Amino acid sequence: MNRFEFLRTPKIIFGSGEIQKLGSIACQFGSRVLLIHGKSSFTSGPYYSPICKSFTDQSISFYEYEIPHEPSPYLIDKAVLMFSKHSIQCVIAIGGGSVIDSGKAISAMLPLEAPVTDYLEIVGKSKPDGRKIPFIAVPTTSGTGSEATSNAVISKTGVGGFKRSLRHDLYIPDIALIDPALSLDCPPHITAACGMDALTQLLESYVSTKASLFTDALIEKALPFAGRHLVNAVKNGADIASREGMAYASLVSGITLANAGLGVIHGLASVLGAAFPIPHGVVCGTLLAPATKKTIERLSMENAETAALRKYASACRLLTNREYHDTLSACSALTEYLENLTHTLSIKSLSDYGITKNHFKILLNENCNKFNPVQLGNSDIISILESRTN
Repeated sequence: MNRFEFLRTPKIIFGSGEIQKLGSIACQFGSRVLLIHGKSSFTSGPYYSPICKSFTDQSISFYEYEIPHEPSPYLIDKAVLMFSKHSIQCVIAIGGGSVIDSGKAISAMLPLEAPVTDYLEIVGKSKPDGRKIPFIAVPTTSGTGSEATSNAVISKTGVGGFKRSLRHDLYIPDIALIDPALSLDCPPHITAACGMDALTQLLESYVSTKASLFTDALIEKALPFAGRHLVNAVKNGADIASREGMAYASLVSGITLANAGLGVIHGLASVLGAAFPIPHGVVCGTLLAPATKKTIERLSMENAETAALRKYASACRLLTNREYHDTLSACSALTEYLENLTHTLSIKSLSDYGITKNHFKILLNENCNKFNPVQLGNSDIISILESRTN
């Protein structure tokens, strides 16, 4: 049995209707709260008033801060400047992955009162010490699993752009409150992109070179939920059972990526997301099938049934609830399944965001393989990207 390490998880509160407890959960940390949320659609939605009332009922005073897009250094630094003098005792982020990453970063930077860029991996020169304001993550989408991870992804888009993490083991949220009912109003295209992100994270962490028996066990229980519920969550968003299934798959994907790492798809997503205004879930969704196919092809060239190939075959069985005669036929069926899923969910291509073959050179100087089960070369990377451009 291989050795492994496993990060702690947040205290997890999972279930439809659990959002009603937010005030009583938050008050254990104090009476001054910073509420981070997304665009005005949240404040006009059905849960905003009950959440505010739950704070009032617990004599909690709260400030609000809106995150309109993926977190940038400007957004994080602005929040720290605005609220550092208010003795915030708890930060709560309610929203998608961008909102939760923002809350995570703000809770970490408030004690430091310093520019977040100084503490980002690779970009910054300082190392975070793990101090933070107590942080509660409340996801409203099912995709990133950020409610269970130790990093916040901060982006600067364009020339000289980057997509880097603020990371420390102690940045894992203190509490993850997952109420699948919060995702009922999530639009189909966002549900699809987020769901493909969760599926990508499950699959990449399953075949990762850092995977363990512990992460495997979690993923093998979560993949069937994604197989059963992803398409229906997109096509019939009011189905609470499908929302619950995808909320669970997303949560597990966050736990396993934090412990097993990810592969070439997320490596490419980081570089593409820094250079182009393309949503993270769309990058993952559009590259999932071709990157999986190319990785399987390269593994198959070794003329041996590797552990990674057997895992890809197992993933296919778990996703489709079908049996296959041998490993390679199951692997082939997996790539076909993922291709059909990309089409069924109408996942956009790279071309839809202005990415052409002329842009590929910016990716070739980056190490995008991460913990991929086989290292892919430049020609492999170009082949993957070409499959999703005109």
